Amino acid sequence: MLRLNAALRLDTFRALPRFAALRLGAWRIMALLPQLLAAWLLFCGAATAAGQADRLQAGVAKTDVTPAKPVTLSGYGGRNQPSQGVHDPLSARVVAFKQDGKRLVLVSTDLIGFRGETAESARKAICTACQLQPSELFLTAIHTHSGPSLTLGGKEAQANNVEYTKTLQSRLVEAVREALGRAVPAQIGAGSGSSPVGANRRETVHDSAGKPRVQLGRNASGLTDPEVQVLKISRAGTDELVAVVFAYATHSTSLGPKNYQISGDVHGLAEQFVEKYLDRGVIAPAFAGASGDIDPWYRVLPKFETGNGWIPEPVLMGTMLGEEVVHVSGAIRQSDGRGPIKTAFKTLTLPGKPRGKAEAPADAAPVQLNLTVGRVGNVAFLGLGAEVFNEIGRVIKAASPFKHTFVITHCNGGAGYLPTRQSNPQGGYEVLSSPFAPGAAEQVIQEAVGMLRAL
Repeated sequence: MLRLNAALRLDTFRALPRFAALRLGAWRIMALLPQLLAAWLLFCGAATAAGQADRLQAGVAKTDVTPAKPVTLSGYGGRNQPSQGVHDPLSARVVAFKQDGKRLVLVSTDLIGFRGETAESARKAICTACQLQPSELFLTAIHTHSGPSLTLGGKEAQANNVEYTKTLQSRLVEAVREALGRAVPAQIGAGSGSSPVGANRRETVHDSAGKPRVQLGRNASGLTDPEVQVLKISRAGTDELVAVVFAYATHSTSLGPKNYQISGDVHGLAEQFVEKYLDRGVIAPAFAGASGDIDPWYRVLPKFETGNGWIPEPVLMGTMLGEEVVHVSGAIRQSDGRGPIKTAFKTLTLPGKPRGKAEAPADAAPVQLNLTVGRVGNVAFLGLGAEVFNEIGRVIKAASPFKHTFVITHCNGGAGYLPTRQSNPQGGYEVLSSPFAPGAAEQVIQEAVGMLRAL
């Protein structure tokens, strides 16, 4: 027993240096703990930042762009006086996607469109201020004919319109900057529905001799694109809606040249309905699909009629379109927050013809058209700088490698009407006013589908 105790004491004595060394190591570790903790936090922060950069982010912004002064309205040449009041406000809505240094920015404005110098000036200002590549910006308009005419000056430019255009540009820059700055982890889902609001407007009539001609009207049996495309954007990991983006193929021309009230017309009223119904700060940017030959079912009306309980047709059709957007949005269940984001931009040089003629002489000057493509995850966007016939949009959607391809017109410029080759012999307003020669549509389709496949 004594021998055992002695052995234990001896083992304990021998272990003392190791114990002391352990204590000394522990003290050293304790002394280094602040540096180790700081390094760990730095590592975690870097890992989190890397994770955030890899995740899809989205931010939104909305700004009022209703003219504060009477302005010349755009879309009809017969108007001879400035606007007379506001029926419903005009807005610019922005959705900005970010991931791993790439951006894609969708700008929807309740205007007729950006053409010529107004398009280039606004695009340059936004891209420069927000450090965007040209391919990363989709600057678009819903094509309401009851909004202000955009101009930066000229012989016949109204001072109020020039002032409005310059102010608008500044507001768009701030809205895009705001949307990019608000970007948070997000998830997206897409779906589609259908609406009968749009009607083919190339109506065939016959003169006294029985000769047919095409005029603007309602061709109830003509081809349309009834698809309502919807993109639902939510905060990552939640059901909290951020935005509901939608595209539909129709002119916003339920109001005609005798209307002098400012309005977003069908698309704008649909946006307002969706936002009011969903509430909670959700924005609903609208985009005009391939609708060069599509008008609303009720078109070019003189005013908002409200007598005897009548529901004004623009409100009726805007609400009908908006309700379908809400229905489709509510049915979207699958969502994705992985990305990637990819974009591309190309200016096409296409065969042209003189306006006022259906055919092109051999020496006709070519015409340029901007094409912008982008993808966010498995959803694609095609921006066309023209008023494109609905058949062209339908062919591109069918040939796209993406299940959901949002076709957006009046995007990054406005070159004019782009009809199909088959429509040229028929004539009509769109064909005669188009700057494009027969065959241009086929080139646009080929280039657009190629760019989408390369994303």
